[in-house]
Amino acid sequence: MNSGPAAEPDEVLVEIVDGGVAVVTINRPKARNAVNGAVARGIAAALDELDESPDVSAIVLTGAGGTFSAGMDLKGFLTGDMPVVEGRGFGGITEAPPKKPILAAVEGYALAGGFELALSCDIIVASEEAKFGLPEPKRGLVAGAGGIMRLPRRIPYHVAMEIALTGDHYPAARLYELGLVNRITYPGEALNGALELARTIAANAPLALAATKRVIVESADWSLDEMFRKQGEIVSPVFTSKDAMEGAAAFAEKRAPVWKGE
Repeated sequence: MNSGPAAEPDEVLVEIVDGGVAVVTINRPKARNAVNGAVARGIAAALDELDESPDVSAIVLTGAGGTFSAGMDLKGFLTGDMPVVEGRGFGGITEAPPKKPILAAVEGYALAGGFELALSCDIIVASEEAKFGLPEPKRGLVAGAGGIMRLPRRIPYHVAMEIALTGDHYPAARLYELGLVNRITYPGEALNGALELARTIAANAPLALAATKRVIVESADWSLDEMFRKQGEIVSPVFTSKDAMEGAAAFAEKRAPVWKGE
């Protein structure tokens, strides 16, 4: 692995691995990777740089020490250390995820803000032992970092209500059944599973990936009358790109394409 963009020391680790994939790791295992201000700023800085890096086409977000994230650092919250970055929201990602595809690799707990970090990602790969939940109501709080808005858009309404209102923990297998978790792995293998999927994604043309993600995300708010017009504004430049010509040429010549992101 090669070192990637700089983030705040120790709190967030960033590595660019082979295949055009970067791994962003929340590195507070003794605190179950609870998100404090330093983590939020570190994630935001990493995503800003990785979004602009020509060497990266897909990103994996994970946590160190066998836990994804237990959510907001409540001790820090009590002292005024807010884990929010202006313009990017909680954890430096929930209000403004990266333009590039991002996958969550979940081991252990993804609770409260930790679950909201995972929900900010495009794909979730989880260990069969992973647990998810929005326990904020148990602590007099509300899952205000996107959890109670995103969850009912991803799974059936009544199940989302149950998860949000009980605050209980739910196993990865149940969320896999509901289609929220994409893949289940053996314990300790979530990162490897996410990397395998990320490499498959990153093998595709970067402009096409970014445009595809943008249409899927933004089209939820488009009316029937404007759908194809707005899609055209996003995808038309891809069809006239050098990468589109390269993809066609590579297919005709029966070789692997060499993407330039142009």
